[in-house]
Amino acid sequence: MAKTGPAVTVAALTLAALALVTVLAVQAEGTARTAAPAPQATATVTAPTPSPTASPSPTPQPLPSAAAVGSTRRVVYSIGAKQVWLVDPKKDPQVVAAFLVEPGSVNPAPGSYTVSSRSAAARGTDGRAVEHVVRFGEHGGTVFGFSAAVDGSTPAADPNTRTGGIRSTREDGQALWDFAGIGTRVLVLP
Repeated sequence: MAKTGPAVTVAALTLAALALVTVLAVQAEGTARTAAPAPQATATVTAPTPSPTASPSPTPQPLPSAAAVGSTRRVVYSIGAKQVWLVDPKKDPQVVAAFLVEPGSVNPAPGSYTVSSRSAAARGTDGRAVEHVVRFGEHGGTVFGFSAAVDGSTPAADPNTRTGGIRSTREDGQALWDFAGIGTRVLVLP
């Protein structure tokens, strides 16, 4: 018959306490990850370091008031905000989707355009395979349009190559593809 004395009881209690602390630490780690507050915008502007696989920030801005007026279904693209809004005045709310994008090295002039062509798949000027290409303008040999890289990346454009491709994530590219058929208005803001 095994002897149970104070040393065995203390060892058993110590092991049980360590197991409980480990479980609580793991739970706290998971809670800390999921309960962290969303990043807040600050007044300080810092230029991001370009990265070949950089992704746009996940916090779109509200639709500018100048683009909110109108009865036409439209894609609104802000060059300065690097953002796209899909606007349908017959829906409530009228902004169907909003997302950030990575522009090409050449920007279209602010103004009103229409979707002129679409391609389910193509090769971007940067050589990447792209999908959901929605073209809306051209100037000086540079074609402007929205697309998503098949590999999911949204790299900053090479400033040494003239590109008019405005890249989004694959999910956002799908939303734009579904929304903007041939003839859909595209409003480009400064």
